[in-house]
Amino acid sequence: QVQLVESGGGLVQAGGSLRLSCAASGSIFSINAMGWYRQAPGNQRELVAGISRGGNANYADSVKGRFTISRDNAKNTVYLQMNSLKPEDTAVYYCNADILYRVLSRTYENNYWGQGTQVTVSS
Repeated sequence: QVQLVESGGGLVQAGGSLRLSCAASGSIFSINAMGWYRQAPGNQRELVAGISRGGNANYADSVKGRFTISRDNAKNTVYLQMNSLKPEDTAVYYCNADILYRVLSRTYENNYWGQGTQVTVSS
């Protein structure tokens, strides 16, 4: 059983900062790509930032220069540092990961989602 647990959301004023964390736990062999998505009311879920196991990162245009994604492979954890927050960043933020696990000497890969954490930016 693999779980992704997010933390770090909350209420912040415009211009402020928050740091989200997402820790993967369970029978994990390895983790490939990890990422953060967000979904605001009435909108589709969108990619905010992604990072490969080797540390290559990509960002949505709307957050470039303000958000930084990073990961600690030893801790199976991905982070999202969010600076200069804007009201339009308000959404539920979800962690996502491609996780490899082993069963009877075979390796399998599944995609997992966290439960989401609310980020609210007031103007």
